[in-house]
Amino acid sequence: MNNLLVTLLLGSGSAALLLWGVLILPRERWQMIAAIPLEREVGGSWSGLNLTWYGALSATAYLIAATVFLLLMAGVGVPLFLAAALTVGILAVCVPASRLIALVVEKKAHTFTVGGASFAGLLLIYPLILLINGMIGGFSSAQLPYVPSLAALAISHAFGEGLGRVACISFGCCYGAPLGRCSPVIQRLFRGRAFTFYGATRKAVYAGNLEGVPLLPIQAVTAVIYVITGLAGFYLFLSLHVTAAALITLIITQGWRVISEQFRADYRGEGRFSAYQVMGLLGIIGAVLMGTLAPADNGLSVDISAAFRALWRPGPLLALQGLWLVIFLYTGRSSVTGSRLTFHVHPDRVG
Repeated sequence: MNNLLVTLLLGSGSAALLLWGVLILPRERWQMIAAIPLEREVGGSWSGLNLTWYGALSATAYLIAATVFLLLMAGVGVPLFLAAALTVGILAVCVPASRLIALVVEKKAHTFTVGGASFAGLLLIYPLILLINGMIGGFSSAQLPYVPSLAALAISHAFGEGLGRVACISFGCCYGAPLGRCSPVIQRLFRGRAFTFYGATRKAVYAGNLEGVPLLPIQAVTAVIYVITGLAGFYLFLSLHVTAAALITLIITQGWRVISEQFRADYRGEGRFSAYQVMGLLGIIGAVLMGTLAPADNGLSVDISAAFRALWRPGPLLALQGLWLVIFLYTGRSSVTGSRLTFHVHPDRVG
């Protein structure tokens, strides 16, 4: 299978999702997917649980990231059970960390931080690899290689966070600064391309009091930068430049995290230089150290066709679908919005 063709197909699918998100999701009706009645209230209405597009799109981003990770790992010959074990370990750290770090930094119990979650994953990948290799060493000669694992994680994170920013557009979170407060250059560049949110349940409205205000579309800018970076890393990985793929992907994504914070208007913790920017800088330092100390990519080979064959089986496909459902149930049940439902009969349709 041609490496460039696979990369172009991945890029085309990602571009279609990003374009749809940028054009459609700022509209007010694209925040909630459904509301489930929970308890009957006085007067006959029901209190409801909102299920959000944020959750569905976040789950989709996690699904794509996990698929990319498993493909790259299978491509360098890592058995699927080992790659899956590392995936589960990373998700077991990152998914709870997305809420815990937001609680510590922002003092908010009902929000998520992708930046904090990715930092936790990068910080703990090496101990996880050592743990998994130690656990399976007694009954299998297969081992998780560090540099390809780190590169695959960095690339999948670029896709996951990049496509996950589409979810932020839907909920109106991670919003940019009001365009009118930006520099003249930024204003000219994004005039006619700003995001404008309406509706009391959008975060830019209830947290930032920015209803109807044109905002810098920082979610879309971040999404484009991360997805392009992920595609570059993906192609480099398939071309056996694994260390370069890890370095470039980590430095660009973490570097943009440091820069992009300056263009956001949502609360990111105290101080002019946020904790997330510190995490980004530490990520860059870690990437440079990894590039200095990592062994050469000699002896590696990548077979993307074999990787697709390994994944295109009922077990892996059902596991990935299960992952989507778990992430949706975790991130898609809104705890900061509510609904009140009423039901009625159409008299003209009876009989």
